[in-house]
Amino acid sequence: MPSSTATQSAATTLLARYRAVRKATMRLCAPLSPEDLMVQSCPEASPVKWHLAHTTWFFETFVLREHVAAYKPFHPDFHWLFNSYYNSLGDMPEKKLRASFSRPPLDAILAYRAHVDAAIDHFLQQPVVSGAIQRITLGLHHEQQHQELIATDIKHALFTNPLHPAYVESTSQQKGEVIAPPLEWSKFSPGLTEIGFTPNSAANDVFTFDNETPRHSVYIAPFALANRLVTCAEYLAFIDQNGYTRPELWLSEGWTTLHDENWQAPLYWQRDSQTKSGWCIYTLHGFQPLEELSETPVCHLSFFEADAYARWAGHRLPTEFEWEYAATQTVPSAGTDANLLESDNLHPTPASNASGLQQLYGDVWEWTASGYTGYPGYKPLPGALGEYNGKFMSSQVILRGGSCVTPATHIRPTYRNFFTPATRWQFSGLRLAKDGPKRS
Repeated sequence: MPSSTATQSAATTLLARYRAVRKATMRLCAPLSPEDLMVQSCPEASPVKWHLAHTTWFFETFVLREHVAAYKPFHPDFHWLFNSYYNSLGDMPEKKLRASFSRPPLDAILAYRAHVDAAIDHFLQQPVVSGAIQRITLGLHHEQQHQELIATDIKHALFTNPLHPAYVESTSQQKGEVIAPPLEWSKFSPGLTEIGFTPNSAANDVFTFDNETPRHSVYIAPFALANRLVTCAEYLAFIDQNGYTRPELWLSEGWTTLHDENWQAPLYWQRDSQTKSGWCIYTLHGFQPLEELSETPVCHLSFFEADAYARWAGHRLPTEFEWEYAATQTVPSAGTDANLLESDNLHPTPASNASGLQQLYGDVWEWTASGYTGYPGYKPLPGALGEYNGKFMSSQVILRGGSCVTPATHIRPTYRNFFTPATRWQFSGLRLAKDGPKRS
């Protein structure tokens, strides 16, 4: 059991991190108008104003209400109004109605954040139990997930606006003259290996979600991973060769979804006769000709599109275990050169000419061939927080590696993201895999 001195030192460090994460959320909102903050343009998304309130609700609900006896909630209705999906905590409004929350007004939401921030600040400067520190740490990673959602949600909202405004003007966007390196293969022969987060390791202060545990043995046959992500130019070849009209490339549900949604290209691609390529792509910097982004990783693909492309290319998607093994063998941490949120690119960038695997972290979330289930022996967190991950282990597919809008301190080799296979509004793309030689 940690000493009181060690616990309080951890609380002091955590307070600095709390302040930094909360400020980072507000920086994402700086380019947006109050009207921007209200838009909810697709069922998966939420208004930015709601994100600001819900992330605050998390700290109030799971930290202050439970660990501060004299705490006075900011507003009694906020407990249910900004509940997302925690059924054990009571009722909540339908998600599709979040854009109708014109009241409470924005200034009340900002006051709510200030109220909770002040309470957390005071709390962490007093003697703190380790359980509360764990809750606040979880809340910070929860907020970082919502930072990524703010970026993806506002991108979709601005794209649906007939004016297609930019979130911010481009200052350092990579152009098409940067050529992606040739596609090469890194080979691995794991055999029986360990997958999942390692508790009590040298990095035991690293946060992990419950779905990354327990660490367990998995047999992985020999395989190879492409050295980089699939580019827009490569995906355009798939489109040009009638990839969206060839049923033999598609899973049955994907083929049905393709027709129901009239998919003809990735989300945010539009035909444009004024460009050399005949296409333009909407980014957080506004529309750009495809030829200027041709060497960047293709993004905003569904699992169905990623899988169909892999079949067309004569390969497959990696399993999540193959991806994790390769990541831990080559690039065990996100690194300083990964294109993550702090890079301020807000869009995938071309791979470098360095040898070995590139772009494992950042740029785009990589679809895998693995469904989202619990590891052997998985146990969700006790109480309402058990609803955080465990109850979604149905009809979801795993993605790995983070994206260009993932905070750098939020990603690690064992991180398991998950979405339904038709999801396209996230920065999601693919890396090819293939089987290795059979063991003799």
